Amino acid sequence: MVMKNETLKKWIDEYSGPLLKKALYMLSNKEDAQDVVQEVFLAAFSSYDSFEGKSQPLTWLMAILNRKIADFYRKKYKSEPNIRLDHFFDETGSWKNNDVLNDWDVSGKEPELLDNDDFNKTLEDCIEELPARWKILLKMYYLEEKKAPEVSQELDVSTTNLWKILQRCRMQLRECLEFNWFSGR
Repeated sequence: MVMKNETLKKWIDEYSGPLLKKALYMLSNKEDAQDVVQEVFLAAFSSYDSFEGKSQPLTWLMAILNRKIADFYRKKYKSEPNIRLDHFFDETGSWKNNDVLNDWDVSGKEPELLDNDDFNKTLEDCIEELPARWKILLKMYYLEEKKAPEVSQELDVSTTNLWKILQRCRMQLRECLEFNWFSGR
């Protein structure tokens, strides 16, 4: 028991930073991230005997963190009301503004936007404006490059619902980028 406590204290000192950084990235809220990381260490304490040392401790703790983040969003996803997109569609389901279907005019702009720090900051700000229940799906699918079945399983959403939410994310991101980056530059 003493060795277990000493090892976990060492892990907390060594791995709190990387775990908190990842949790903050995924949750976008410092308090939620701190709570989830605390849950990670509680889970690690409870299941310490199952750690066989076949991987690095940080790898094992990150796996626990991923499960805790998925649990967090699963709970949040079920408790949050559905988000409506009335600003995109009229009462008949038609686009209110067809501009969202048009290509952006990138003439005179840098060809590699993702190499542009200002564009990346604008994109990050737009992602942060997404509803919390959409943001995690977008980050897992596009930024962490997880496969749709894995995202669906981790967050307990149907694949069909995942595709709908990702489409809504893309539309909202497009509108945000259109307003904050492409027009007025």
